[in-house]
Amino acid sequence: MEVSEDGGSLHLSGFDYEVSTRASVEVLSEEPGALLVPGRLLAEIVNNLPSGTVYIDTDGPKVLISAGAAKFTLITMPLEDYPSLPGMPGKIGSVPADAFTAAVRQVTPAASRDDTLPMLTGAYLDFSGDTLKVVATDRYRIAVRELWWRPEDPGIDVAALVPARTLANTVRGLINQSNVDIALSTVPLGEGVSLSPGEGMIGFENGVRRTTTRLIDSDFIKYATWFPTEFSGRAEVAVSPLVEAIKRVALVADRNTPLRLAFTEGEVVLEAGSGDDAQAVEAIEVGYQGDPIRVAFRPDYLVDGLGAVESDTAYLNFTEPIKPAVFTDVPAKEGEEPSFRYLVQPLRVT
Repeated sequence: MEVSEDGGSLHLSGFDYEVSTRASVEVLSEEPGALLVPGRLLAEIVNNLPSGTVYIDTDGPKVLISAGAAKFTLITMPLEDYPSLPGMPGKIGSVPADAFTAAVRQVTPAASRDDTLPMLTGAYLDFSGDTLKVVATDRYRIAVRELWWRPEDPGIDVAALVPARTLANTVRGLINQSNVDIALSTVPLGEGVSLSPGEGMIGFENGVRRTTTRLIDSDFIKYATWFPTEFSGRAEVAVSPLVEAIKRVALVADRNTPLRLAFTEGEVVLEAGSGDDAQAVEAIEVGYQGDPIRVAFRPDYLVDGLGAVESDTAYLNFTEPIKPAVFTDVPAKEGEEPSFRYLVQPLRVT
């Protein structure tokens, strides 16, 4: 925590050798100065302070934080022990904060939480011209969101694998109706750019907040080849009623227990449980074209995919009961490509 020379700004920074974050806030201070305190504890205290003015005072090796009737005392740490924060890489472009936040929230639930496979814990940012694709997978599903961004180099063709958890935390503090500058450690490569070897750093700057993180040093899957190009059946469903029905029927199913869906013209029947176990059945109206099909999925995978669709209705595209299905939004104009795609692997049922 560092107060500027004019006493008008408080600069805060945090660093764990992987992720660094800096932010500033306007303050009224009697004098400049700097101190070092436990960041996680400070964040928990501030999140729980009552509304109103916050006062920060120093008393030797202690810092006093108070708001209303709440008072906290923290012990400071030696300021000289704090490492230097990494600098920002070179800016490669900017993206609207609202669209980028939505894209990250749509995609990151599909990232794996298994740290033994680092590649699957990342969100893949694919920069190509003025198109940015955000992708994540845990091997059983793939989420892809495509959006427009403004590159510094119109011919850019580069990608970066960012820890999904870090990216999700970064977008939580973005300022709506503003832009996010994206910086990436790149080097010239012929007529384009490539990731800079050995550095592996990406940065995001928005307003008074700046975040950098190390990239995951791993190749990402060739995700585009996993998506089917032809389908034998398509359902157009109202997203909210289907999600609510899934949640109700899934009450009798464990996390890994399949929820079965039977699509016929005009209707989908949802079922869970069987035999001597608890059972649930519900039918809702859908628009369906194609041969009748029965498929089964993990309920949470269904909710994650459908919950990420921003349009009121969604397309559910099928090939065969045991081959991947693809959920998409419904484009505003006929003939346009969907901006969000969610591939999910069905479960085998007997």
